[in-house]
Amino acid sequence: MTLFNYGCVVAANLDPVEKKPLYHFHPGKSILSVGTFGCNLACRFCQNCDISQQEVPGQILTPKDLAESATKSPDNIGVAFTYNEPGIWYEFIMDCAPLLLELNKKVVLVTNGYLEEKPWENLCSVTQAMNIDLKAFQDDFYKKICHGSLAPILKNIETAWRAGVHVELTNLVVTGLNEDPADFERLVDWVAGLSPDIPLHLSRYFPKFKESAPPTDASILENFRRIAKEKLNYVFVGNLTSSEGQNTICPGCGSVLIERQGYQTFARIAGPRCSCGRAIPIMGLES
Repeated sequence: MTLFNYGCVVAANLDPVEKKPLYHFHPGKSILSVGTFGCNLACRFCQNCDISQQEVPGQILTPKDLAESATKSPDNIGVAFTYNEPGIWYEFIMDCAPLLLELNKKVVLVTNGYLEEKPWENLCSVTQAMNIDLKAFQDDFYKKICHGSLAPILKNIETAWRAGVHVELTNLVVTGLNEDPADFERLVDWVAGLSPDIPLHLSRYFPKFKESAPPTDASILENFRRIAKEKLNYVFVGNLTSSEGQNTICPGCGSVLIERQGYQTFARIAGPRCSCGRAIPIMGLES
């Protein structure tokens, strides 16, 4: 049986890797970003519902076609499977990955992490970086708002991290749904228990799909950032114009290591170590 959307690409762009968002994986580089239609969750606030919650026509590409496309830009580091949930494109990704790796191109997933154990382990074996959504730290939230469950996602985040995949997390803070500081503190505690060096991106929600609440209040995002910074070394704020929460700062001496203005990146270190001697877990910095 052929996967219904096998090779059907409905969105493709050469994006800054920071847009995934990945801040500590080849900063300043570009990555070919592709997606199909569909998702295995139905979050009522979905920010990409135009392609995730309905069938959308697209261009059919073979794995070879995609691999060849990844070589056309000299600055492109690989392919990010994104825009919709890549887990439902499992067979296509597993066919594309060996071809990309042979060309020395990276495989990146931007995913909700909601997948069965074996296919997830297989994806981890061919993937170099993931940004994984951690939407909330309540199972009821996942069941009622997203039509999924929390436990498999926590397990898969840990599996990816222990497999050596570069992992960054995104928490979309939705007005009226996951703004409770106590719940967020539990999320932060869990991430810190895995590793305080895992970057956490706090993202501002905007009304979309079935959710009409106003955009996330900036003060809530800033408060969450302060909470997270108490236990995590790298906390960023996205979808919000702010002087805080954009740069990578050394947790040892406080030096700005990577400055960001929008998607422009200015690295002030040549390798993954601050001048104070502190090791900084950033992959792909040119030495």
